[in-house]
Amino acid sequence: MAGTGTEAEPGGGQEQVRLAELVAALSLGVDLGFGQPMEHVLRQCLIALRLAEVMGLEVEDRGTVYYTSLLINVACHSDAHEQAKWFGDDIALKSGKYEPNGLRAAAAGLGMIGSGNPPLHRFRIGLEFAISGRRDVAGMITRHAALARVLAEELGLPQPVSVALGAAYEQWDGKGWPGDLTGDAVPLAARIAQFAEFMEVAHRVGGASAAKALARKRAGKQFDPGLAALLVEEADAILDALDQARTWDAVIDSEPSLKVMLSGAEFDAALTAIANFIDLKSPYTLGHAGAVADLAAAAGRQLGLPAEDVQQLRRGGLVHGFGRLGVSNSIWDRPGPLSAGEWERVRMYPYLTDRMLRQSPSLAPLGALALQHRERLDGSGYPRGLVGPAISRNAGLLGAAEFYQTKREDRPHRLAVTPDEAADALRGEATAGRFEPAAVDAVLRAAGHRTTRRSAGPAGLTSREIEVLVLLARGLSNKQIARRLVITPKTASNHIEHIYTKIDASSRTSAALFAMKHGLVPEDQFAVEGPC
Repeated sequence: MAGTGTEAEPGGGQEQVRLAELVAALSLGVDLGFGQPMEHVLRQCLIALRLAEVMGLEVEDRGTVYYTSLLINVACHSDAHEQAKWFGDDIALKSGKYEPNGLRAAAAGLGMIGSGNPPLHRFRIGLEFAISGRRDVAGMITRHAALARVLAEELGLPQPVSVALGAAYEQWDGKGWPGDLTGDAVPLAARIAQFAEFMEVAHRVGGASAAKALARKRAGKQFDPGLAALLVEEADAILDALDQARTWDAVIDSEPSLKVMLSGAEFDAALTAIANFIDLKSPYTLGHAGAVADLAAAAGRQLGLPAEDVQQLRRGGLVHGFGRLGVSNSIWDRPGPLSAGEWERVRMYPYLTDRMLRQSPSLAPLGALALQHRERLDGSGYPRGLVGPAISRNAGLLGAAEFYQTKREDRPHRLAVTPDEAADALRGEATAGRFEPAAVDAVLRAAGHRTTRRSAGPAGLTSREIEVLVLLARGLSNKQIARRLVITPKTASNHIEHIYTKIDASSRTSAALFAMKHGLVPEDQFAVEGPC
């Protein structure tokens, strides 16, 4: 995907988008998902680059270190639904990675199981975990590395980056994940990126002395002993002035070798790939960003907006939910009512999206659009409670498209409504003064011509297998799938086995990614056939 040229954009002019800016912005969401201060990943990238420079690595190898460091934990939200199911708060769980005993102890510890639930429910979750949950958790970290590798490939990054990301959780002593590699067999970029990640936290919390102590303690175990010795010897060159650096600018300016530029089409493809990855955070949002993007762009065309605005609407739809990474799935996936404090965290996600994107000149306009998509004309929206003309036309249109699409999707507290019911709800918002009637009419016209799902799907899936795959991707168990489709659990299990074989998947998250890539979620697709 990645290239070095530019192409003319609809609406005139040339657009240049740095891949480094897009990946760096995504890294800020990774920080949120790990409960770390923003720019944690950027700082670990700087440490990794300094290590690579002290080692005298060639420029291409430094490029591999650069992107491996930025993407090393990019898929750790992909099974946040399962993490929250077992441990209560997926973000709190992942923040334990940097405690003295590391993520292995946090993931295996029984103390967090069922957190946030009444005692009896915690007991039931603990019993279920003892039966099947340990197996789920054991495969999570391995899946994270595999999915990070997939994203690197979709972004068009060189093969050495993909290989390093696939081994990002291996350890020098062979006790990492999946535990296939040891010592020098672990790619050097993976060893450097993992080491830099832990050194950043240790240095931020306790200074250079803490970083050196951790390097010595885990040398020859988790860490490459040569890297540990190098940091101890060259701590000044590697760790000095990290607190004074303008981290974003330093990381973007430090991209080794030729700066990777994305053409307009490549930029759209990269945004789509990242949006799909972020939608993996919850089975209730699979394909949500892409569907909102398509509907918002179609509504813009219905209004006769310039091509530049239509393009911005589509891209705004793709990025509008990036900030969801900063909110726990114990909130997103809860079937019951939320507390006032939990609602405040939900109301922050558009702001977090803007914070992720605002430092990049190319991405900042999309962040500003996403920031307003939950605002409402009467001041009842969030995060700022803007009123009337303070909300941009495109943000109002994006908000109306997102409202309609959300109604058409299952949520933990309700099932999806019909197209007519979603349309009535959206019209009601206009009547109440929360959306512009023109925006509502455009969205409804764009959504007015719908097509049914094909009887045969990709990879030779039958229509029944597509139904099972969609429910599986959304996190339903075999028994729940059986009840929903009025089949036996054994039949559901057989379908799942056949599906996994056909699509070459082995987990819910990889099946969910396949379903999004092939347009199987959301279950309905709209087709614009002209004004209604």
